[in-house]
Amino acid sequence: MSALDDLVIRYLSPAITPHCENSSVEFVVDGRVWMRRMRELLTSLGPGDAAYICGLQLEPDMDLTGRRPGESGYQPLGDLLAGLASAGVDVRLILAGAVVSSSITRPTIGPFHQNVSTAHRLRRWRTDRRPGPPPLAGRVLLDWSGSGVGSNHQKITVVRRGTELTACVGGIDYAANRVDESPHRRLAVRGSRWGWHDAGAIIQGPATTDVWRVFRMRWIGAANLPRRRYIWPNVRGLQVLNPPGVPTAIDPVPPQTARPAAGSACQILRSVGPWYIDSVLPWERRHYTDVAPEGVHEVYLTLVQAIGAARRYVYIEDQYFHEYPGGDHRFELYPHVRAAAARGVKVILVGSGTRDPAESSPLINGTVNGDLQKKVIDPLPQQLRRNLGLWRIEHLTVHTKIVIVDDRFAAVGSANFFSRSMAGVDTELTAALVTTGDGVRDLRVRLWAEHLRTPFTDELRPHLEDLDLAIGMFRPEWLPPGAPAGSWRTPGMPAGFDPTEPVLTFVGPP
Repeated sequence: MSALDDLVIRYLSPAITPHCENSSVEFVVDGRVWMRRMRELLTSLGPGDAAYICGLQLEPDMDLTGRRPGESGYQPLGDLLAGLASAGVDVRLILAGAVVSSSITRPTIGPFHQNVSTAHRLRRWRTDRRPGPPPLAGRVLLDWSGSGVGSNHQKITVVRRGTELTACVGGIDYAANRVDESPHRRLAVRGSRWGWHDAGAIIQGPATTDVWRVFRMRWIGAANLPRRRYIWPNVRGLQVLNPPGVPTAIDPVPPQTARPAAGSACQILRSVGPWYIDSVLPWERRHYTDVAPEGVHEVYLTLVQAIGAARRYVYIEDQYFHEYPGGDHRFELYPHVRAAAARGVKVILVGSGTRDPAESSPLINGTVNGDLQKKVIDPLPQQLRRNLGLWRIEHLTVHTKIVIVDDRFAAVGSANFFSRSMAGVDTELTAALVTTGDGVRDLRVRLWAEHLRTPFTDELRPHLEDLDLAIGMFRPEWLPPGAPAGSWRTPGMPAGFDPTEPVLTFVGPP
């Protein structure tokens, strides 16, 4: 058995076919680099190519470079997309809706009301005064399928140049405040310093066909949803959420040439609930025609497999380490991280120091929450509780959804830690990778250097790459025998460690 075969068997769920050594997966950390890459992909397209985007939200006035209105070179995303459509690019956009919020006149749950406004604007967006329909008319859909208490949370950008696909998945929406990067001093909220930390994966090769199929299913499904209507200010009559004239067809997936990926295998993982249309009226509910009646739980299956196989550490960055309404205890990850800690595996949970401003109070992770306490910490014997810890990053919304195990497995996508994402109440899409190479280790090193707020120098790099030493940055007792007691707590220990500020704060348990 090869080393890669061993990793596939150990860390990846056997229920999902992996793409072995034929698809590249590049991890991108923080939104400024991500948006620049998205702009490069979109502006590379020409007549006959395609650009497909779906997400929880999209701000048509944002500029992918971070420029603001009035600044030289500012280009609204709406202008970019409309210009591509005018040039003959097949542009299609799916924005999230919800059964509850799309069924009332003025939905106010989450971003869904704003998405109605965004779709209305984009369908009428013009970049010039040429006659004829606006270029994005019939190219923007609102998808309110799925669970009545959930959302379509997948974040996807797929571009096709000729027949070659590039697929991008992650947690990053097209919103202006996502254009941020370390040391996260660009933004402010409620008069205080604030930053946004996020991540995504850029995929090439045959694995992109899995992402294309997901978008294709979403587009065809949304185009065929029953009509819902809403009132629009200063417009006579009721407007239709998805007006007639939208093309319901989308090309089948084009075959893809293998990309060099020696020693690596990846999976594209979905979370989809059982209901295509949910309703409080049982006779109006509909199952998906192309999804198993109980839904799809691929993200959960692979994360359970990977966490269960952990030997050294499990590292999780996430926005939520507690349950939200609509969750399902059958798909909770708490017992699996608890079992890892009980085996002696170091479990590192990293979350926000500041909430997403779309939510209420800015404070978060001031203490260990009740779900972690009752479902993970309390059942562990006292002597094993220090194998696990929760940390927060000050002044920062940690919007990443990242799981890294043993420097061999990484998952990056839209799926949060809570069971809503695992059960498919929120539809999700995540890319998972195992590799015999350095790709996963390099992702870990990049993240840990950022959270230490230390220059990432050639002098420091080998100390972060040394897992035995690097993991001691979280708890002093995790340092290897013989390591100086001040390592990662005193500048210059180890060599090259020179933090500009302390932002990684231990929450618990003690």
